[in-house]
Amino acid sequence: MLLKSSPVDAIEVIMANAKLLLKRRQERTLRSFVDLSVFEVPAPLKGSAHNYKYRLAYVVDDVCVMRYDNEAGKGDHRHIGAVEAPYSFRNVSTLLRDFFTEVERMEADENS
Repeated sequence: MLLKSSPVDAIEVIMANAKLLLKRRQERTLRSFVDLSVFEVPAPLKGSAHNYKYRLAYVVDDVCVMRYDNEAGKGDHRHIGAVEAPYSFRNVSTLLRDFFTEVERMEADENS
């Protein structure tokens, strides 16, 4: 009897061979922080056309108010509040720039 591998098994294999590029938690204010994880993976995750797995989160008062990530099967996308929208990934530098631009915009809105 042949056993089929599940998508979870495939992700575990990819992540086992991943190279950590960035792992950091950075305090932004007394109430907020960003949590950043970026890996280079040997093969693209289903739904993505690049060899990166990432999760960038902006957390305020212990609530994730924004997240950019690429879950297997969903591809590149971002969450702002309860709204999920596609994200057009170009490269890691642009990803980080786009994320921090949005963080700074949200911080400015909080302070106005």
